[in-house]
Amino acid sequence: MKLRNIAAAALMAAALQTYAQAPKYIFYIIGDGMGMGHITNAQVYNRAVMHNDRPLTMMQFPVASFATTHSASSDVTDSAAAGTALATGHKTKNSMLGMNPDTVAVTSIAKTLFDNGYGIGLITTVAIDDATPGAFYAHVPNRGDYTAIGRQLAASGYQFAAGAGLRGTTDKAGNDTGLFDDFARNGMKISYGMENLDTISPRVLLLSTDTERPWNVGYTIDSIPGALNLPGMTAAGIRHMQRTCPERFFMMIEGGNIDHAGHANDGGTAIIETINFDQAIDLAHEFYLAHPDETLIVITADHETGGMSTGNNTTGYSAPLEALTGQKVSKESFSDYCKGILRSRMVYKWPDMKEYLAENLGFWNTVAVTDEQEKEIEEMFDRTFEQRNSAPDEETLYANFNAFSSLIFRILNDNAGVGWTSTKHTGVVVPVFAIGVGAEKFAAMRDNTAIPRTIMEIAEIDME
Repeated sequence: MKLRNIAAAALMAAALQTYAQAPKYIFYIIGDGMGMGHITNAQVYNRAVMHNDRPLTMMQFPVASFATTHSASSDVTDSAAAGTALATGHKTKNSMLGMNPDTVAVTSIAKTLFDNGYGIGLITTVAIDDATPGAFYAHVPNRGDYTAIGRQLAASGYQFAAGAGLRGTTDKAGNDTGLFDDFARNGMKISYGMENLDTISPRVLLLSTDTERPWNVGYTIDSIPGALNLPGMTAAGIRHMQRTCPERFFMMIEGGNIDHAGHANDGGTAIIETINFDQAIDLAHEFYLAHPDETLIVITADHETGGMSTGNNTTGYSAPLEALTGQKVSKESFSDYCKGILRSRMVYKWPDMKEYLAENLGFWNTVAVTDEQEKEIEEMFDRTFEQRNSAPDEETLYANFNAFSSLIFRILNDNAGVGWTSTKHTGVVVPVFAIGVGAEKFAAMRDNTAIPRTIMEIAEIDME
């Protein structure tokens, strides 16, 4: 009996010793604008429409909690203040990046880990100089100073960065800022697209081949040929980190398009982007399964966007997301299509639009349009395309939508049971999921500033 107890104690001690080791590999995965409404809708779609018995990967993680997101200046944060909180553990005012409210620079966990021998990779589906990725390397009083942000990325020493593009390569007058020269001087090579990416080392910046659209790689639902996507960028980042920093690395992976779709109140696109985000999580989870005693994965959001719900007043106690299966284009793409018709002055009649809506948005097929709704749509079509006298555009943070496209997507959301309260951010709490070394420390609800501090506590490295 004593021998058995001694053996059990020895095994427990060995297990605790292994468990106590700091993680060598840390994945910090952030769904920009992703609230529980986005996740719930994505899970309902995953189960009821895609017929997957397996829940979303993030919903299978053993630790789940919530985080508050307010900034130092508002109960509703912007992405710069939220990104700063998640990257540095410090609150700041909206629009400030990598600085405290007194404009004093604060250090990100990426920088601290880099200084302690970790390789660093940053990935986003929006611009690499956007707020969330920027918070991990830049210090500026205004998030719109893209040239300064880009120069700090070039000088960071980080091994891998990927995003849609850089916005600080020219000034407001269109003059070259010399930003590309900064990357060249600092030994960071730029790859447009995936071709030959695996031959570049030690430092690489992966950008989209679509240089005319530096703010976004494009929505998954639009099926843009050759477009970058979050799972592909994540896979490339993991390969690069394993090749250049195999001993230990930290990766921040952001699904930025979730936020853009939320601002647009585009339910189908937001759901597909959340599923795409979960597919990137799959890749980190596969890495974890190969290195379970050395890996930590933490998933959260910087804030919620849109006040997205599952169920609305139209569908009552139902969320028939099957209505979205006919959607093949984003609201942004559809609005651009409509604006193109108006610019061209082409002859475009109601039967033409009715055919387009059926083929690309599922109207009169997966979307059961009532006679009243069809009358409303046709009247708006007449005002917009015949009389050229529609209501003003719906202005959101990243796009403006003409009144006809806004009506179409309101009806689409209504029929699918998707509700929205805002085209802006909201102040509701966001989810936190974790698995791996030290994951149990994320079990309690906390403020977003506690997340990076907890990561560093688990990594056994002091932070400012």
